[in-house]
Amino acid sequence: MRTTLTLDDDIADALKDRARHLDQPFKQVVNEVLRRGLGPAAAEPREPYRVRPHSSGFAPGVDLLRLNQFADELEVEAYLEKEARIAREASHRVKDQ
Repeated sequence: MRTTLTLDDDIADALKDRARHLDQPFKQVVNEVLRRGLGPAAAEPREPYRVRPHSSGFAPGVDLLRLNQFADELEVEAYLEKEARIAREASHRVKDQ
């Protein structure tokens, strides 16, 4: 059957590229792509994706989305403690001299 079909530029370019790559006529590539798109696999509804919950080991009420913020706070706290210790040691050395 002959028909006129208007394709978007990006679709036409992709089909032409595929035809060149496969060394097949444009018409054949268009027909194969349409067959695959309209085939039974595309028409059959798929089983919905299901997420299976599991125990994470965290206590109820722990906001898992804020764990990185908590880790940052612990890192800052450790840094400040280290700086305070260094400052105390430095002041002791000055007093001892």
